[in-house]
Amino acid sequence: MNNNFQDNDSSIKKIVKDYYGKTLKSSSDLRTSACCDSDKIPEEFKEPLNKIHPEISSRYYGCGLVAPNLLKGLRVLDIGCGSGRDVYLLSQLVGKDGEVIGIDMTSEQLEIAKKYADYHSNKFGFRNFYFYQGYIEKLEMLGFEAGSFDVVVSNCVLNLSSDKQAVMSGIKNLLKPGGEFYFSDIYSDRRIPNDLIDDPVLYGECLSGSLYWNDFLSISKRVGFRDPRLVSDRPLIINDKDLLKRLGSVNFHSAIYRLFNIDELEDACEDYGQAVIYKGTITNSQNSFLLDKHHRIEHKKVFPVCGNTYRMLRQSRFFPHFDYFGKFEKHFGIFANCGMSIPFDSKNDIESEKDSCC
Repeated sequence: MNNNFQDNDSSIKKIVKDYYGKTLKSSSDLRTSACCDSDKIPEEFKEPLNKIHPEISSRYYGCGLVAPNLLKGLRVLDIGCGSGRDVYLLSQLVGKDGEVIGIDMTSEQLEIAKKYADYHSNKFGFRNFYFYQGYIEKLEMLGFEAGSFDVVVSNCVLNLSSDKQAVMSGIKNLLKPGGEFYFSDIYSDRRIPNDLIDDPVLYGECLSGSLYWNDFLSISKRVGFRDPRLVSDRPLIINDKDLLKRLGSVNFHSAIYRLFNIDELEDACEDYGQAVIYKGTITNSQNSFLLDKHHRIEHKKVFPVCGNTYRMLRQSRFFPHFDYFGKFEKHFGIFANCGMSIPFDSKNDIESEKDSCC
């Protein structure tokens, strides 16, 4: 492991380091809800989160819960780990036989994370976590072996990077075959004007560095993540009038995606007449398994799937929890309802759904 950190800031990196290292002292200093987790915390995460030191929790700037199923015993990398809240959460979820490594470029944040290392190892009864300083755009410089991580996570970090494609390419290289990149981030409904990108507050608040959602999908496919799966999303509400005025008509969504490192995935959801049955064997998900926003697979129900979904389940850590039917012998065209429109729910859509509930 090479941790000879070279501090060669670009202007964007300097904006981010100053904002998260000097401007922000806690999550209460944020001017928008972009870098805040508004998701309801599932019951199984409440106890592990309560074990995390309050100062660590107070410096949490994420926008989602990046803790997918079945992490026990896995090796996990958290890029842009900040003061370490997610590292300390994931440390408990992977257990003493797993390992979690956190990477961040901001020394002030890492000092806080390391300050409470002994506190958390005493709380957990083991130490399986490590923190290193480095740039997420240059993961290859950190000396990690290719294909050495089961899962990579990040929490509202990709939008802060000046080279999103380099980050995603580095992650793809570090994942084992069948591994996944599971992350939350902020996306825009159009490309951000250049004059907004240079605004340090808008950039630091995770807004003006956001990817236009369709550019994100294009970059994902370009580096080899051919079928990004949206797990959940919510529209961002920005109440700061000054920021709203500067942003104009640009709208933002917070979303969780999962990207599998499976080279055989196709660019579209193709139908081969396949199906799966969920065995109900995943802890805390016995009644149904949520793969993504459009795939909640109920226990014991025959569930038709496209070829990509079939591979995501069969060629990943989820393999033993399903029965599989069909091969790739006959192609029936594109899978039904596989569209290419903006994937997120708008505020109006959410309100109309509420109004039409029984």
